[in-house]
This record gives sequence, C-alpha cells and structure tokens, in this order.
Amino acid sequence: MCVAFACVFAFDLYLYADAFLFRALDEDVWAVRGVVNALAIPFVAITAARNRDWTLEISVSRRVVFHSTALLVSGVYLLAIAGAGYYVRYFGGSWGKALQTVFLFGALLAFGLIAFSGSARSKLKVFLSKHFFSYRYDYREEWLKFTRALSVADSHLSFQQLAIKALADLVESPGGGLWLRGQDDCFVQAARWNMPESAVREPRDSELGQLLRQSNWIVRVDEAVEQPEAYGNFAVPQWLREYRGAWLVVPLLTGEELIGFIVLARPRTRVDVNWEVLDLLKSAGRQAASYLGQVLAAEALLEAKKFDAFNKMSAFVVHDIKNLVAQLSLLLKNAERHSANPEFQKDMLDTIQHVVERMKNLLLQLRAGTQPIDQPRPVDLEEVVRRVHRSKSDHKPAVTLEAEKDILALCHAERMERVIGHLVQNALEATPEDGRVWIRLAREGDRALIEVGDTGHGMSAEFVRDRLFKPFQSTKHAGMGIGAYESQQYVAELGGKIVVDSQPNHGTRVRVSLPLYAEPAAERREVA
Repeated sequence: MCVAFACVFAFDLYLYADAFLFRALDEDVWAVRGVVNALAIPFVAITAARNRDWTLEISVSRRVVFHSTALLVSGVYLLAIAGAGYYVRYFGGSWGKALQTVFLFGALLAFGLIAFSGSARSKLKVFLSKHFFSYRYDYREEWLKFTRALSVADSHLSFQQLAIKALADLVESPGGGLWLRGQDDCFVQAARWNMPESAVREPRDSELGQLLRQSNWIVRVDEAVEQPEAYGNFAVPQWLREYRGAWLVVPLLTGEELIGFIVLARPRTRVDVNWEVLDLLKSAGRQAASYLGQVLAAEALLEAKKFDAFNKMSAFVVHDIKNLVAQLSLLLKNAERHSANPEFQKDMLDTIQHVVERMKNLLLQLRAGTQPIDQPRPVDLEEVVRRVHRSKSDHKPAVTLEAEKDILALCHAERMERVIGHLVQNALEATPEDGRVWIRLAREGDRALIEVGDTGHGMSAEFVRDRLFKPFQSTKHAGMGIGAYESQQYVAELGGKIVVDSQPNHGTRVRVSLPLYAEPAAERREVA
C-alpha cells in the first residue's frame, strides 16, 4: 500500500510540477492519470486482504439513508423521464404530450397516496425497515419521538390519551385503550383513543393481572387465543377476545408494581412482532408508566393542597361562627330582663335576622361536616330515609318513598341521613317541578340497597367517571364539590359502594349498597 501511495504521489508531483513550470497541463500525462490510479488499486487490495482485522467504523443514520435514497430515486425518475423524452424527440412519434400527461398524473397520484394514506405510509415504512436495515428501529430517534409525544403541551388529548398514542405510534397502531388500577384494586378503563368504550373491571389478582405483573410480557391476543401454552396456559378473558380490534396488551409497571395496561388496536398494515418490537414496547411501557405515575402523583399533591386551603378557610368560618354564637348568647342573656320591652323585641328580631343571613353565607362557603368520633352502631335505615323524606316534604317535585321494614346496617345515623339527604337534594335541584324524584329502600341478598332516582337533566358518562366523586368538582355555581366525595368516602369506610347510572336528559339513579347488620346469636337468645 505504501508503494502504491508513493507512486501515485510521485506521478501527481511530476504532473503538477511540469504544469507549473511550462504554464500548461501536459494533455498526454493528464489523460493517463486515471489509469495510473487504477493500477495502484491492486496494491491497496492486497494489503487489505493480508490484514483481515481491519474494520471500517462508519455508521450512517436512518435519516441520512432515507434522504439519500429519496434523492437517488428522484434522480432515477428524472433520468427515466429524460430518456423517454429523448426517445420521442429523436425517433419520432406523436404521443409525446400524451406521455407527459400520463407521467404528470401518475406523479400526482403517487404524491396523494403518500400524503393522505396512513396505511400506505405504514407499509412503506415497514418495507424499508425490513429490507434495507439490519435493525428495524433507529432507537435514538424512536426514543426522542416517544418522549416528545408524551410532552405535547398544546394537544387536545388528555395526558392518558397521549400515553396511548405514543405507544401506538411505535407499532403503527391506529388506537388503543388504557386501564388503570382504581381504589377497589380493579383495573378500569381510564382513557381511550380511537377505540370503543369499555365498562370492564379487571381484578388486580386475575389471571391477566398476574401474568402482566409477574412476567412483564407483551400479550399478543390472537396468539394467546390460538396457543395458550406459549403463555403458560393463560386463558384470555372473554371481554378481551370480544374487544373490537384488540391486538397487543402492554403492561405498565413502575418497579415491580403493575399500575395498569394498554390494549393496542390492530395496525394499519401487517407488522411482524419480533423481539425488537417487544423490547421496544416493554421499555416504552415502563417509560409511560413512570410518566402516568408522576402526573397522578402531581394531581394527588394538588388535591392535598386544595384540602389544605379548604381547612384554612374552615378556620375563618369557625371564627365567624364563634362571633355569631357570642351575639346570640348575649341576646339570650338580656332577654331574661327585657323580654317585655317592645324596642328590645325589635332589636332581637333584627339581630336574629342578621345572624341568619350570616349563617347562610357561611353555609355557602362550607359544605362538609365534621367526622363522628363514635363507633358505627346498628341503625334502622327505614327511620333514616323517613326522616329525610319528611325534611323534603315541602319541595317540588314531591319525593315518593318506598321502604321495607327491619333493614339494619352498621353506620352513624346522623351521617347516613346527611348522605341520603345530599343525594335527594341533588335530585331535586336537577329535576323540574313536573318531574319525579323517589327514594327506595330494599334488601338485595346480604346487602341493604338505598336508591335515589330522578327524571332530571342527568349527567354524562365522562362526568360520572372522571369528576363526580373527585373533591372540588361540581356542576353547581355555588357548590364546592365536597358532598359527593364525602359521601363516597364514608360509604366505602362502611364496606359499601355507590353506583351511579345517569344519562343526559334522561335522569339519574344512585344506588347506595351497604352490608346488612347480622344480629349476633347471643343477642337473639337474650331477646328470646
């Protein structure tokens, strides 16, 4: 190789030295320069063959390859057009303009197909990745794109939908659904993107939940149905088999904890799910889980700050109540001596009216009561619902009551009355005077069922799912959104649950389910 390079250098030195001295290139020497360089190539090749450990550490990014290929294809296309024009011009023929029109139409058609067809772009991308690259993904580029997709600030999609879309774009999937773990340790659909809504509640300790948590596998639905032994004889849940377009199930793990999973829809074009796809989805799933966990933690922190602000407001309200109580105490003390004085009577009425107005304003600011310190005890729910019914007897529309007798539950009578009263008041406010509001108390197996229904304006499914039982979320102008949240928390403490069935313009039905109180055997013997 050194001999070859030395000869080439010596030839060039002679060529340019001669040109410099005589102010002109020697045409004969210049003409054979290419041949001289070609003669030196075998010397370099022999050296390379003798040193087999030589490597060429040059790598080209996919972006450079793509643009270079696009430039090459464009050049070939232009050469083909030029060749066709040359043929028409020099060999005759009257169909040159027709060829021009055909080529122009074909180019516009190809451009439209590439620009507006996601399926065509997906097929082209898969074809290029499969046949022109040793690895399917440019991992640096894919990771940067995935991170950008999660951090889009001005998107019309929610943060949960952004996580779905970011994962779906990695495998050319057109949509997906997100299931997150709720308070009852069941996975419920928290968001969806181009996929149908699902009311399925998948238990955390179900076969699917255990498989995703323990193995961190990407579940291919079709393969799991046809070859369950590949997944340890895993039986695909019936709802997942019937869920339209279900293709892949991607677990969302933070550490070893499964916080949810994403069901991706079938891609626009056939995608070979090999080890590269699975590894990329696993890594992206963990990144998405971390992102979702941080956003949910930030929401919880914001909720805690709101409660802190609410507690501070409560301190001011309590201070005002103390002043009002002092005024009433003074008034009561003076009434013993001046009750017969007409001027005192007028002043007393004015003071009471002022206190009432102040109390009304305070109640508009503070909707939540204090926590009871006594333990739950057996309460006759029929008496509770009848007290609520009597307190609402002067409202319109009239509230109807249907109650079975001897239904007992462990609770606090005053607080349960407040929960039911809150539900009835909401129903009355949502229902016109010609509508209908009802209360029904009945047994349902080993549980007590309290149903409050109305034919009012109702609520959307999104509001019920995402906002109804969250604090400081309310549809009322003067409401603080504490009542529904407090009611749900208290019923959950008793081992019960609240189920809401509502449709806009068709009314609402709220079902409060509580465990029935089972009288101990010793107490029954004493009564006997």
